[in-house]
Amino acid sequence: MSGAAWHARVECGKEVGAGFLVSARRLLTCAHVVRWADRAPVTVSFPGRRELGELSGTVAVHGGWRDGPADPGDLAVLELDREVPLAPAAFAPPGAERTTPAPELIAYGFPKGYDEGMLASYRALPGPLISDEWVQLEALTGHGQPLAAGFSGAALTLADGTVVGMVSAVAGARDVRVGRMLPVEVMARYWPELGELVPTPGHRADARRRLYALVRRAEETGLDCDPNRLYVSAMDAFDPPPPEGGFASLREVAAYVQWEVPEPAAVARFADRLERRLHAPPPPAAAWSPIVVEIDHSGAGADQVTVEVSAYRDGQRRPVGSRRLARGAVRAYVQECIDEAFAQLDPGADELLTFVLPREWLNEPVAHWACGEDDSTPLGCAYPLVVTDRYRHRSGRLRHQLRKKWRKLGASPGGTLHRVDCGTRERPAGLRKRLRDDAELAGFATAPTAAPEYFEVGLNLPVPVLLWPRHGCHGNGHDGPDGPDGPCSGAEFLDELALSVAGVPPAELPRLVMELRETADASDTPERHWARDVQLLWDDPRCFTEPPALLHSPVG
Repeated sequence: MSGAAWHARVECGKEVGAGFLVSARRLLTCAHVVRWADRAPVTVSFPGRRELGELSGTVAVHGGWRDGPADPGDLAVLELDREVPLAPAAFAPPGAERTTPAPELIAYGFPKGYDEGMLASYRALPGPLISDEWVQLEALTGHGQPLAAGFSGAALTLADGTVVGMVSAVAGARDVRVGRMLPVEVMARYWPELGELVPTPGHRADARRRLYALVRRAEETGLDCDPNRLYVSAMDAFDPPPPEGGFASLREVAAYVQWEVPEPAAVARFADRLERRLHAPPPPAAAWSPIVVEIDHSGAGADQVTVEVSAYRDGQRRPVGSRRLARGAVRAYVQECIDEAFAQLDPGADELLTFVLPREWLNEPVAHWACGEDDSTPLGCAYPLVVTDRYRHRSGRLRHQLRKKWRKLGASPGGTLHRVDCGTRERPAGLRKRLRDDAELAGFATAPTAAPEYFEVGLNLPVPVLLWPRHGCHGNGHDGPDGPDGPCSGAEFLDELALSVAGVPPAELPRLVMELRETADASDTPERHWARDVQLLWDDPRCFTEPPALLHSPVG
């Protein structure tokens, strides 16, 4: 054991176990050894370097062990109160303990009466992991020191001193010389940082070091990045999908690529994608130049509305026209003003028609309005056209939250469509939680009037994009072309929509929806095309660089 001063004795309350140093301030042990860490101090000492004295430790990472002998995740990472001048343990490649013939494994533990430590000699049994977690150990002989209390958390080493795993369980009966260990690949499952220290067959050491160096840089710089999307974008069709529940961090992705993706080139491929993401310039602000049509009740009668049309240029809002009108006269006035508004835009600008509507007008077929008296082209086929809710457009709370959401989206390659299917039994409160947590796009199978309680949830949350069919299902799920028992057109709409928006950055959805409308309009049976009546509520406050002015009401 010469030169292996990294072996440690760990004490917590009445519990005594072992541990081993993996960096200047961190060491590994079993979670059950420090189970009382919230009530008793954790004390660490190094028998090979007694002059270092006793050090205090705190639990920095817990593997999730829940106090049962067969519970998984019996691993804890301790952080010492100061750095120690010791070379840390080195690791062997995964599976090195189960070669033929089985190599001798040495554990350094602290059974009762031996504070300075004792050595135990064992070997790993070949075969599969027990419950995908443990390797079974058995003594090489019937003599010598058995694995006993005090060995939990001890490193198991090969003849060259490299670590293959950690003792996690000892025999419960006297003279039974068996135990269990967590192999290094399982330990890395609960502490992904360990992957950087463990050589992996098939993966070059320099590629592994580069990957984890990039992960550290991403953590240090606070890179705003969805680890699940980055993984999917870097892998090919033959690589495994993300695990159930996805990844919570880039470190989890790095460990997964290292341990679970069989293709060695995947490490370099993921590292390349992460490096490009690190060096990518910050996403530009929204490049759209909106022409805004605001419609609101005038207060002068149920049939009277106020219409105001504006254009944005150089970040400034330029009024084009404002008038109180009967509802039937709105379309002609809007057509006239939109034509004038184009003169206010920069010649190279990407125009975006934005209709700011009262909530009960959100399903108005504005995308089907003709461009003008002499041009029957639908506005939604001629230009990117979106609608938004007037309350959202003026709510300071929602504008603030939407700005944060769009900054987080950045150069997002596209998010998951959160479906609200026809006839859903999900409670509005459940939908609210689902959309609040991480939704970027929400798709509804039906029009707002058929499911007002669900639309209210979506409109009152900072979900940047909502889509629905203006003539979708009416809440029964059975209005398909094959009769009352035919397929649900709302479900078909959401299926087609999910395929269409996959991988499309949210900032580009107005252009995509325009293309879908054009495709529908050009089809042989446009009235049957799923995208003919798609309505897009798209809300990016960055397009409107000054607070929206109040509509000028001619009343009074």
